[in-house]
Amino acid sequence: MTAFDASLFFTTFTTVFVIADPAGNLPVFMSLTARMTPNERKRAAWQATLTSLVVLAVFAFFGQQILRLLGISVASMQISGGLLLLIVAMQLLSGREEDPGKPGATNVALVPLGIPLLAGPGAIAAVMLAADQAAGKGVGGVLACVAAVLLVHIIEWLTMRFANPLNRILGEGGTIFLTKISGMLLAAIAVQLIISGVTSVVKG
Repeated sequence: MTAFDASLFFTTFTTVFVIADPAGNLPVFMSLTARMTPNERKRAAWQATLTSLVVLAVFAFFGQQILRLLGISVASMQISGGLLLLIVAMQLLSGREEDPGKPGATNVALVPLGIPLLAGPGAIAAVMLAADQAAGKGVGGVLACVAAVLLVHIIEWLTMRFANPLNRILGEGGTIFLTKISGMLLAAIAVQLIISGVTSVVKG
């Protein structure tokens, strides 16, 4: 089959888009980049997007082999990703998040924005499943899968790229408020990831 598989494109795009949730992650992005200059925030946007795209591409092509080689289950990735996000959430809520400009500080565009917020266990599992389906549908399926993942990342980049105007509208007080709200939401996402991972282990 060589024709573009519109059905696979739609299902893959919808699944990955809902899991990645670009609009929902915008408050977290703004909170983690609050101390950055506008240019640094723009750079963080494409770095986070590129990190996510590379990670998902690697797992789409080599995911099954990587997991088998390392003896890692998707549930393990869910639990570890949840713990990492929980640490970041606690930092946001306590106001003790690292200054990205501080020497030795973690590049927030890579962790936790790129991984595991955008390219988290859920997105990785969804892309791996889509890749398996695409492999059985020929070139059209592969093209549909690639196009869907690329479109999601374009939307993610645009959402973060134009965060500056929103940041100016909110001001310092609004940003602080958004930081606390995003911290609570991120903590809930982290706990849900951990619960899903533990549930999978118990059922397994």
